Amino acid sequence: MIRIGLGRDLHPLLPGRLFLLAGVELASDRGELGHSDGDVLAYAVIDAVLGAAALGDIGVLFPPSDPKWKDADSMELLRIAFGKVKEQGWHLVNLDCVITCERPKIIPYRDQIRAALAAVLEVSPKAIFVKGKTAEGLGPIGEGAAVDAEAVCLLEKTVPDTNWRPN
Repeated sequence: MIRIGLGRDLHPLLPGRLFLLAGVELASDRGELGHSDGDVLAYAVIDAVLGAAALGDIGVLFPPSDPKWKDADSMELLRIAFGKVKEQGWHLVNLDCVITCERPKIIPYRDQIRAALAAVLEVSPKAIFVKGKTAEGLGPIGEGAAVDAEAVCLLEKTVPDTNWRPN
């Protein structure tokens, strides 16, 4: 059985914060604001893998109302979420991601980001791709005030799930 999952997240960028993508710090004068460390890509991937496995979303698993998750390492949150996905018998086939921001440029960090995600998701970096896009100066992203991440994943379960039935 295979399933796809889609995740998306958008965060404002503020001075004095780290700009993190999959736990990799990018050189920038602004960084993501979030309840945890604000890693917009990790958040999007969490939603993608949880959605594909029908296990909820990041807000259900790590509610922002719970102080336990304040300033948490988003890659550790991804590790926890993916652990729940694996417990259900799923493994990642591939992951495709798009980061939209005016700066910093993503390409110089792409291999580090792919390797960081691959380590947590237990796949080869070849199963993961990350693209950088700009908003061509339009809206909050184009003005450099925000960053957006989208992720789509394919999960596969080789052991049949006898409890799952299509409608």
